Amino acid sequence: MQKATSPLQSYERIVIKIGSALLVDPDDGLRQQWLDALCRDIADLRKAGCDVMIVSSGAIALGRTVMRHTTLGTAKGSLRLEESQAAAAVGQIALAKAWSQALSQQQLIAGQILLTLADTKERRRYLNARATVGQLLMAGAVPIINENDTVATSEIRYGDNDRLAARVASMIGADLLVLLSDVDGLYTAPPKDNADAKFLHRIADITPQIEAMAGDAGSELSRGGMKTKVEAARIATKAGCAMIIASGKQDHPLDLINSGARHSLFEPGTSPVTARKKWIAGQLEAAGKFLIDPGAQRALETGKSLLPAGVKQIFGSFRRGDTVAICTLEGEEIARGLAAYDSEEAELIAGCKSSEIVAILGYSGRTAMVHRDDMVITGVRRDELQTKQRETM
Repeated sequence: MQKATSPLQSYERIVIKIGSALLVDPDDGLRQQWLDALCRDIADLRKAGCDVMIVSSGAIALGRTVMRHTTLGTAKGSLRLEESQAAAAVGQIALAKAWSQALSQQQLIAGQILLTLADTKERRRYLNARATVGQLLMAGAVPIINENDTVATSEIRYGDNDRLAARVASMIGADLLVLLSDVDGLYTAPPKDNADAKFLHRIADITPQIEAMAGDAGSELSRGGMKTKVEAARIATKAGCAMIIASGKQDHPLDLINSGARHSLFEPGTSPVTARKKWIAGQLEAAGKFLIDPGAQRALETGKSLLPAGVKQIFGSFRRGDTVAICTLEGEEIARGLAAYDSEEAELIAGCKSSEIVAILGYSGRTAMVHRDDMVITGVRRDELQTKQRETM
C-alpha cells in the first residue's frame, strides 16, 4: 500500500499493543476518553484499508479497580499469582466490554482472543490461533488479543504483552507493530536518569549496544519496560515486521504518530512472507510426503494452495501443522508446507473435491491440504515459482 500518505497507512497489517498504564488509572479505572479517541484512530486506519489488531494489557489492573472494595482491590504492590488470576477473571470481562463498546461507536466489531505461550509454540495451536485471527480480519472485525492471565502460570506466561504482541505480529504476518507506552521511544540511556541521553529515531539493527541501552520495568501497573520492548523488536524484525515505540499518553496517539510525533522505528530485516517461508523450508523436518498430479503442480506454479483433488498418494504419519514435502509423481520435491489435516484424514480426502470433505470427514474442514501461506517452493524452478507466489499474495 505504498500509495497511502501517512506513516501508519503505508502498512497493510498493523498490530497495536496497549500498555496497562495507558488504559487503566489505578484510582479511577478505565480511561474511557482515551480509549474512545484511540478507537477513532483505529477506524481511520481501517478506512484506509489497513488490517488492525490490538494486543491489550489491562485485565488485571482493571479487575483490581472493579473490585476496589475487596481484598484484591485494596492490596498494595504486586499480587500473588492466584490473586492476579482472580483479578484477571473479573477484568477480562470488563476489558472486553470496554473494547466492544468503544469500537461499536465507530461501527466496528471486536473479537476477543486469549492466548498463552503454548498457543504460539505448539504448531497445532499456533495454526488454530492464526486461523481465528485471519477469519476475524476477513469478516471485518478487530481482534482484541490478550494473554490469558486467568490460567497462565509463572512457568508458561509471556511475562509481558510487549513480547506477546511481537509473537502475534510474527504469527499473522503483520508488517508493523506499534508499542504504545508511557515513553516516546528508545534513548541511549534512561532519560530520567541521564540528562545527556540521546533519542534514537531509526534503528536498523538490534546490536549489543542497542540492547545495553534498554532500562528496566516502568510503572507498577506494567510488567514490561524498555528491555522487553527491545526484545519484542528482535522478535518482530526477524519476522520481517517493522516496530514503532511511541508515547500513548495523549488522546489520539496513532494520529499523533501520523502527524510527526516523536517515535522510534525499528526497521524490519526482511518481508513477513519471506521470513515465514524460510522458517518452514529451513528449520522443520518433513513428517510426511504428498505426491501430486501435474494439474496440482501447475496450480502451485501460479501461487495457488494445494487442494485435495490434486493429491494422488500420501506417505508418513503426521498431524495437522506438521511439515510435509510436496512432490511430483516421480518423487521430486517441489515444495514444502504445513499440513492442514492429520495423515489419517488426509488419506481419506486425497483425490476428492473440497466440496466432498464434509461428507467424508463428517465436519467442514479446510478446503486446502496445504494453504499457500504455509508453503514454500523448494525444488523445481524454485526462484521462478516463488516470484509468482509473491505476486499473487
